[in-house]
Amino acid sequence: MNKTLLSFGHGYSAQALAAVLIPQGWRVIGTTRSADRVGEIGQTGVTPLVWPGGDVMPALAEATHVLISAGPTAQGDPVLNALHGAIAAKAGDLQWLGYLSTTGVYGDHGGDWVDEATPLTPTTQRGQWRKQAETDWRAIPGLPLHIFRLAGIYGPGRGPFEKVRQGTARRIIKEGQVFSRTHVEDIAQVLAASIAQPDPGTAYNVCDDDPAPPQEVIAHAATLLGMPVPPAIPIEQADMTPMARSFYAESKRVRNERIKEALGVRLRYPTYREGLAALLKDG
Repeated sequence: MNKTLLSFGHGYSAQALAAVLIPQGWRVIGTTRSADRVGEIGQTGVTPLVWPGGDVMPALAEATHVLISAGPTAQGDPVLNALHGAIAAKAGDLQWLGYLSTTGVYGDHGGDWVDEATPLTPTTQRGQWRKQAETDWRAIPGLPLHIFRLAGIYGPGRGPFEKVRQGTARRIIKEGQVFSRTHVEDIAQVLAASIAQPDPGTAYNVCDDDPAPPQEVIAHAATLLGMPVPPAIPIEQADMTPMARSFYAESKRVRNERIKEALGVRLRYPTYREGLAALLKDG
């Protein structure tokens, strides 16, 4: 049977999933807002589609699977805002729909552990938008919805090495602060495992095994590069954008047992140490 994934907002994580599926014979259609990205997307074997602006309905009609990576705004989820009726009408024909959310929906837990059963109490505006988007997607009857709450994403081209090399990395210290993180290749394998074993209505935390203070990750990256560890800066003295500061407003450790037990995932990068070592090795 032909399998076609329609990927809305075909960005970093979606590209990693496409790299897994295309060699298996999948067709992947990826939307982008920018006509400038059409060539880049096409070079990966994905069929590019400019949207909004182009006609997405033929692609939606062909899709057996859908991935939503586009982020919500104060106005709501952009895909639902434009296509709610069409997606609701298609719901019974889809085998799987994945929504990429964030662990930010859990809010601040003072460094304590959270899992998928933890109530959603986001404190940041972005987390509140994500919570509402999850609710709106869940409200569509018969939709084979799977929610993936992603921790901080790193991988090729995205990580601490460039900032350390450029001398712009900062070790900002906030007592008790920890973040969970995930390598983009582990996101891709979790999504692929879910596609192979659909369980509509389920949410999955996607993160590694080692929530860690951000300053430790920067120090480890510098050590791997053989460069000086950037000086520590108390958060009270740090010059930060409101966006950057908002990441420090919440601290929690995220459990990932469900992806292992329900999907059989074995993380390729169980901690940032393995992930950074692999990134350095691959250049």
